[in-house]
Amino acid sequence: MITREIAQASLQAKPLGEVAEFLDSRRKPVKQADRKPGPYPYYGANGQQGTIDGFIFDEPLILLAEDGGFFDDPDRGIAYRIQGKSWVNNHAHVIKPKDGLDLSYLCRVLENYDVRPFINGSTRSKLTKTQASQIPIPVPTLYEQKRIAAILDQADALRRLRQRALDRINTLGQAIFHEMFGRSQSTELIELKTLGQVKTGSTPSTKVAEYFDGDIPFITPGDLETDRPVARYLSTAGAEKSRAVPAGSTLVCCIGATIGKTDIARMDCTFNQQINAVEWSDKISPAYGYYAVRGLRPEIERMGRGASTTLPILKKSLFQELRIPLADQIDQVEFESRIKAIEKHKELCTSSSICAENLFSSLQSRAFRGEL
Repeated sequence: MITREIAQASLQAKPLGEVAEFLDSRRKPVKQADRKPGPYPYYGANGQQGTIDGFIFDEPLILLAEDGGFFDDPDRGIAYRIQGKSWVNNHAHVIKPKDGLDLSYLCRVLENYDVRPFINGSTRSKLTKTQASQIPIPVPTLYEQKRIAAILDQADALRRLRQRALDRINTLGQAIFHEMFGRSQSTELIELKTLGQVKTGSTPSTKVAEYFDGDIPFITPGDLETDRPVARYLSTAGAEKSRAVPAGSTLVCCIGATIGKTDIARMDCTFNQQINAVEWSDKISPAYGYYAVRGLRPEIERMGRGASTTLPILKKSLFQELRIPLADQIDQVEFESRIKAIEKHKELCTSSSICAENLFSSLQSRAFRGEL
């Protein structure tokens, strides 16, 4: 993450509005219902939003989120490069470097910039053109800009390579499950409520401070399918006001935009009302149960969308009637063993990915302090 202090630490810094041109007046939003798919990308705050049958830009440019960007977590990226024929809506600033400023370098400065000091808006964070124009940009010589951009490009390529390897590993478990159990037509399908105890979560009153900041993990949909640490914990008193399941249970988001997200409880935990959980009986091994339910995601999404015209939701009464194959326990044990082997390999890849991420962040910080 790049801060204003880092940008102004050593190298000569100039306001973004002095070193780059804003082409915002040329952008044009088109509602999805009115947008005709075509050969040209349609961009918004956080990347491509689809395609369109026309274009308004045809040159290398930088898009910087105006609203709807990851301003509270800039490491996820708030700026990116585009080139060629394209269309941009009004949620991203369109920026073109002036002479003497390398486009790749400027994008590297902006992509993880902490712009919170420049943000306006009490309800929806918005980086206005006026505020964005004031962002300090370190401006070394053009030679130095290109050298720094090349180094960061190489470090970025390494971290993306490591992440792709990790992404591939994450697909292996489901592939093995389908290999072992997906082709058999004789495997009996059993309702979840028959194979374990199904629970819907609950959130303790946020008005009672003593319910929180304990040592019992409190899982929300944002904690599912991620390697990030759990964001919130409950006290013993808070856990009594929530729902608890043991390690190995399967957790599924059953409401909202992330309906169908599935994870396995790594430890005993509590969870909120957007999640249904299955505490498995001794007929089901934890890894088997998790991958069996994970394979139901398309069905869960479909049922959730069909149950409501506004917010997708799959109530516990329907969720617990979903069916999974009941495989022989010997086969389940074999599957569990193969998954454990994958998990060990995943730990090594995760460590490698973290190292690559840390390397990029370190180089990024040093580069814009003038230390690279």
